[in-house]
Amino acid sequence: MTGPLLIIIAACFWGSMGIFVRGLGEYGFSPIQITAIRITLAALMFCGLLLAKDRNGFKIRLRDIPLFLGLGFGSILFFTICYFSAITIMPLSTAAILLYTSPIWIVLMSAVFFREKMNAQKLAALALAFGGCVLVSGISGEGISLKGLLFGLGSGIGYGLYSILGTIALRRYSPYTVTTYTFSLAAIGSWFISSPTDMLSKFSIASDLSWLVFFCVLTALVTAVIPFLSYTLGLRTVEASKAGIIATLEPMVATVIGITCFSEALTLLSGMGIVLILAAVVMLNLKRAQ
Repeated sequence: MTGPLLIIIAACFWGSMGIFVRGLGEYGFSPIQITAIRITLAALMFCGLLLAKDRNGFKIRLRDIPLFLGLGFGSILFFTICYFSAITIMPLSTAAILLYTSPIWIVLMSAVFFREKMNAQKLAALALAFGGCVLVSGISGEGISLKGLLFGLGSGIGYGLYSILGTIALRRYSPYTVTTYTFSLAAIGSWFISSPTDMLSKFSIASDLSWLVFFCVLTALVTAVIPFLSYTLGLRTVEASKAGIIATLEPMVATVIGITCFSEALTLLSGMGIVLILAAVVMLNLKRAQ
């Protein structure tokens, strides 16, 4: 049960992202700038962790550079850009649903690349999880353009790609090496799109700079370092397709946090969605529990 538990821990930490995004947004940072701050500080933390764990972990084969470029640029940075672009041109709930098509892409890619079996149990859990995400996000179906649809689907594919490429990378390197190189490359890319001069100016005019810096570090630790390390460790023993479905706990956690921290209302549909997502996770792990 350790593997699924690590995936659940990752989903719970990811679900808290709204607290930190809203907090940094109050300082005037754009979503892309928040992403750059989060990814950059996470990369530094992963480098420090790898340095403490295994200095030899910094050594990678030249032929594996494209793999890490795929993880850093093709997954982490790509899905973030697509997702934040989607939420600027369509309802947030619609963008969230398109992001959480990721388990579908993971199941399909896992069948192709890893020959994972698409049995009835897995397909039923996938249907429950996706249905739960739809209900939790309260999708309206309004405001969807072709451009928004492509951005939304791109975010789901990029998000799902981490499970596929991460599984391949873990066959050759430790989770600490995988996360360090993934975030380091993503961080480099993020500075080209985040208007760094404007971003740094917002730090210089902050009246409570010490608190802002601490909050940024906390953001990276809680929403990136802990969950991505947990998820990557979980991928060592959990099939990529199952991990993707279990991770749909994230919007459920985000909904609960919204209710408890921001006094957001719990609707009947959201409650039903939470039940469906939990049912999907339980269904996937029935055999493990026996």
